[in-house]
Amino acid sequence: MKVKKIPLRTCVVNKTQHPKKELIRIVATKENIVSVDLTGKSNGRGAYLLLTKAVIEKAKKSKALDRKLEVAIPDNIYEELLELIAKDE
Repeated sequence: MKVKKIPLRTCVVNKTQHPKKELIRIVATKENIVSVDLTGKSNGRGAYLLLTKAVIEKAKKSKALDRKLEVAIPDNIYEELLELIAKDE
């Protein structure tokens, strides 16, 4: 029996690798529209974040997503991520 390969992605804030399902993807399109990609398949440049409050706050403070996606990230994206955490708890 073949062992199924688990895709790994790196969190842009703490630079650790995790299975893709444990991370959340943020996408910036060519039109500089930023959104949270729940499916992981949206078109555009993507960056992955570990879905914890500490990582999201650090990303906002250090502007790691802004640098990775080469676009200014609006505050409502961070608020949406924090809401996703609250919903999971």
